[in-house]
Amino acid sequence: MIGSAVGLEYDAEANEVRYGNTFSFLDDGPEKPIRIWTRIGRRPVLACGNSNGDVPMLRFVQKHPRSLSLLVHHDDPDRDDPPYDKGAELALAAPGITTISVRDDWSTIFPAPA
Repeated sequence: MIGSAVGLEYDAEANEVRYGNTFSFLDDGPEKPIRIWTRIGRRPVLACGNSNGDVPMLRFVQKHPRSLSLLVHHDDPDRDDPPYDKGAELALAAPGITTISVRDDWSTIFPAPA
């Protein structure tokens, strides 16, 4: 998994390295394919996202001959907030991306225990 990361801090008093409260780097938009390339040095076969900021990564993966670009559409009715369409409009309309609906598909992917 490649993505944004919380920064680390050195606590001199405790002589420990700990997670801080800021990002070390934030992968979003065109930075995503660049970060992927710097980490693995090739085009991956799978990418999964949930927003417009993931479109460059999802498109980058599509150039691999056996790729799968997945978009998780947070449209489940039990959310405290409205469906996660705002900020995902471009991703939902992007060609060649397989959309997984949390409302319609999630129970198929993660069935309830018997």
